[in-house]
Amino acid sequence: MPNTFFITTPIYYVNDVPHIGHAYTSIACDFIARYKRMSGVETIFLTGTDEHGQKIQKAAEKNNISPLDLCNKNSKKFNDLTKILNLSNDDFIRTTEERHKVGAKTLWKKLLASGDVYLGNYEGWYSINDETFYNEKDLIKQSDGSFKTITGGPVEWIKEESYFFRLSKYADRLIEYYKNNPDFILPQSRKNEVISFVKGGLKDLSISRNTFDWGIQVPDDEKHVMYVWLDALSSYPNSLGYITDDKPELKKYWENATHIVGKDILRHHAVYWPAFLMSANLILPKRIFAHGWWTNEGNKISKSLGNVIDPVEIIKDYGLDQIRYFLLREITFGSDGDFSLTALKSRINADLSNDLGNLCQRSLTMISKHCDSIIPDGKNINEKEKELLDRITSESERFSKMVNEQNINNYVKDVWEIIGDANKYFNDNKPWELKDNNVDKFKTILYVTADIIKQIAIMIYPIMPDTSIKILGLFSINEEIITLKLINKNIENIKINEVKPLFPRYE
Repeated sequence: MPNTFFITTPIYYVNDVPHIGHAYTSIACDFIARYKRMSGVETIFLTGTDEHGQKIQKAAEKNNISPLDLCNKNSKKFNDLTKILNLSNDDFIRTTEERHKVGAKTLWKKLLASGDVYLGNYEGWYSINDETFYNEKDLIKQSDGSFKTITGGPVEWIKEESYFFRLSKYADRLIEYYKNNPDFILPQSRKNEVISFVKGGLKDLSISRNTFDWGIQVPDDEKHVMYVWLDALSSYPNSLGYITDDKPELKKYWENATHIVGKDILRHHAVYWPAFLMSANLILPKRIFAHGWWTNEGNKISKSLGNVIDPVEIIKDYGLDQIRYFLLREITFGSDGDFSLTALKSRINADLSNDLGNLCQRSLTMISKHCDSIIPDGKNINEKEKELLDRITSESERFSKMVNEQNINNYVKDVWEIIGDANKYFNDNKPWELKDNNVDKFKTILYVTADIIKQIAIMIYPIMPDTSIKILGLFSINEEIITLKLINKNIENIKINEVKPLFPRYE
């Protein structure tokens, strides 16, 4: 496996403020990036904002400000969110930046040089909401005869001069690529949708617009601006200087790239994007993973229903690591899920406060009270205890495999199984009954439990980094970089710091 890794969120569209879906994607990418770094893999994590297109121009006009002012205002909110979510992103790219514009124009020139771009006239359905062209068969006909997209947005019939990309030319090559690279698109259900779409026939794609001017000008034809998706997709390699080849030292990261996207933009990433890259004779990303959508208490999230979940507010109410845990644990990554306050409180109380919090509180407080805060040695452990202590190390390949396959919620579940086993070990051995009549066994139980807690703290670092650091701090483990190697760190005879409750309970 290559020792470099590049992971991206979608480049978020700035016509509005961030919502829980943006937070979910970003936290999932952060989880993967943190685990990769823990494993010793050189990792770059990119996020950013998509700032061109007709939807931005219309939103700016509605607010009586310039498109750039709107972009500056909303892009800052997305950038601020990276700090609020405690993301470990290495870069934040904006499509209004010069480094991006240069890269996007370079890609255009490569497509033109390949013979895959020509001037024609576009006539058909267009969704401003999705900034996407639609075939009528892919739209939902309404009772009044109008059409809407699958996301419920309106479409309008447009006719204008446009540059086209010969997408139809790449149908067979795409199918062959999907066949030869079975893990290129995940999960499997989404891959099947993409294959079905491509086999249904591809039409050449309009890649410029000339009825508005908020975009990157087409090289040598200032009447046209680049289609916003061609523009935005190029931001991923542009962050590395790959298309322009002005940062050759970063090229190695692009060779192992993973894009995490919502299922609503999978087609753009799994059909249009690889076709563009094939045409330009550039390397394709290794993985496109499409996750599902969230509902709110069983209802579709929408402004009209007034049930949009503000990630900033929900974090203020329940805590960042609690929200990170809930989003990563609650649903299978790739499936749809429901955001319920009842489920959130239940997870916090049962999984965090009871399972993890009480395990730390009960066992480490016992060390403070009865061992002068010094962790006992482990010289008297038996085979079963050794097996318990070696479990995470022995299952390390399985944990890595889950992360490599974006099987996030099962990673979290498996860590919590270990927490459950640690609680069972502690409860079954009843150290509180041994402290006076079997001191050696008493100390062994406390050592084993403390060492497992240390290992758990490392494994939860990608999920809840603040909580991980807080627990490791109890053992005076204050390394700037958390790595899986710390699992084997000897904590015998270390003095633990003051133990405080980790998670409040919610009624």
